[in-house]
Amino acid sequence: MIHLVVLCKLEEHVAPDRLEEMVRAARSQLLKIGEALQVRSGKRVDPDNQWPFFYSVDCDSLDKLGSFRDDPVYVKFVETVIKPNTWAQLELLYELEPGKDIRYS
Repeated sequence: MIHLVVLCKLEEHVAPDRLEEMVRAARSQLLKIGEALQVRSGKRVDPDNQWPFFYSVDCDSLDKLGSFRDDPVYVKFVETVIKPNTWAQLELLYELEPGKDIRYS
């Protein structure tokens, strides 16, 4: 299983209520994608954390993650939620089940 974590730095215009909308949008929109087994999103609690927003997704394999990223719902989410509201993103991938062939599991 693959765990994708995306950390985001926000544009200065993003108010707290917009950040709350982003957290909700990530969960509601990304869970519509069949390859997404679990979706999480949230905002920082530590004001010193340089990444105020994150979302994460679990997929069965790298192939499924590729399909997830190509899904029109994800593409729209990136275009309407991420790009207008963030200026930097850091993507991290983790394997959750060591020893499996993560390409096709």
